[in-house]
Amino acid sequence: MMLVQGKRRMVTGSDENGKSLAMTTMKITRPSMADRQAQGRDARDRTPRSSHTNWRPAGDRPDPVTTLTEQNVTREPDLVPVRHGRMMVSPFTFYRGAARVMAMDLKDTPVAGLDVQLCGDAHLSNFGAFASPERKLLFDLNDFDETLPGPFEYDVKRMAASFMIAARNNGFDKADQRASTLASVTAYRDAMTMFAGMRTMDVWYAHLDEDQLIKAIREATAEDRDGGKQHQKLVKKALKRAEQNRRKAHTRDSLQALSKLAENVDGRYRIISQPPIVVPARDLPMTQDMTPDEIQQLVRDQFRAYRSTLQDDRRKLLERFEVVDMARKVVGVGSVGTRAFIVLLQGRDAGDPLFLQIKEATNSVLETSLPRSRYRLQGERVVQGQRMMQAASDIYLGWTKGRDVTRHFYWRQLRDMKGSAEVELMTPVGLPVYGRICGWTLARAHARSGDPVAIAAYLGGSDTFDKSITDFADRYADQNEQDYERFASAIKSGQLEAVDGQ
Repeated sequence: MMLVQGKRRMVTGSDENGKSLAMTTMKITRPSMADRQAQGRDARDRTPRSSHTNWRPAGDRPDPVTTLTEQNVTREPDLVPVRHGRMMVSPFTFYRGAARVMAMDLKDTPVAGLDVQLCGDAHLSNFGAFASPERKLLFDLNDFDETLPGPFEYDVKRMAASFMIAARNNGFDKADQRASTLASVTAYRDAMTMFAGMRTMDVWYAHLDEDQLIKAIREATAEDRDGGKQHQKLVKKALKRAEQNRRKAHTRDSLQALSKLAENVDGRYRIISQPPIVVPARDLPMTQDMTPDEIQQLVRDQFRAYRSTLQDDRRKLLERFEVVDMARKVVGVGSVGTRAFIVLLQGRDAGDPLFLQIKEATNSVLETSLPRSRYRLQGERVVQGQRMMQAASDIYLGWTKGRDVTRHFYWRQLRDMKGSAEVELMTPVGLPVYGRICGWTLARAHARSGDPVAIAAYLGGSDTFDKSITDFADRYADQNEQDYERFASAIKSGQLEAVDGQ
């Protein structure tokens, strides 16, 4: 259930000339606090919180390799081996690229019937820092390729399983694996309880900026300061790394990207070729009967169409920049092989750059079990979902459809003080702290679109839900390891091609 429900109705009237008019309006219903709390408690009867334990894969569960290769059909053929190579690194990187596999597993899991706007791929590496329009560093979810309305449990389980898998990947013992995972789910429940008691606008404005983030880390690690010398070293190390990541994020902007990705040729910047990861449009082979020049013209045409999806003030701002160069650029793990480009723009002169990223938006993996998006263009689905869930979003978020109208794209800034946690370096001290931050952040994102009162009433004050989801995460991590071994065997046998180190 979303917090506000509506039913469409037809109303009639007349214009200034007396001509009869008819229009469709939405009648909004707003349940009382008591009704919202009752809905959450009633959901426990239908779906007990303990029902999330003892997960087992369905008997007719599809082969994970088949599921993944089905996604490759529409991807760039020369980049599919790169995707496989990145997924092959570890069970954790495999999990990052296997969102569709998990989506198919989630469709048969118990749900309370309390819907929110889902991230759709809420693993711990899809949280991070970026600049708000006010130039403040915020921590939030940062990947919405799979966003869709649906049961809040889907995101919580995706997040929790990622912490269990990351803890295993980092060599934690069983107790620390469980502690890291449990911390993320408990934080989600505690935060949702807090949001349930807040005023509507206070929930909407809630955010976690850089000062609050460092304070939260300090407070969380302060609880552990009674440990031995080795433990104290780990606490200090976690705080030091957080401060380093904060400073690093502040340096990641278009000027920094210019120094890394471009070169000055005869007084004009152009993107450097670094195949297969970065291939300028001028060096792309003939594709879809298009020459490199035609590809560049297409991107320029797309740029004009994209500008029209922005607010007027932001469109006017972007009109002060001109397109200088463009390139195909491989991104992420799960996204590898989908069409992705970067565009270099110039403002007043060569020292005034702006990098934009164009990413292909395909159908959400969650559409295997949930209703299709109400947005006709997948790029708009991504943008609108992101705006709903984030405390503040990139001012240059927009969308277009491609030359092939069945392909959809969304646009955003490439680097705007973006930063991410180095999960592989986290210790049994740092990972639970990060889990609490991610759990709070996910709850805040869900509270913006769903009903925090009903969800909090369902979750309750005990740790029943937390332990139940942690049990699910442990079992799903086992399954993920089996899927990874199946994937690795397919590569070893030659069934799949993989390229390492890209």
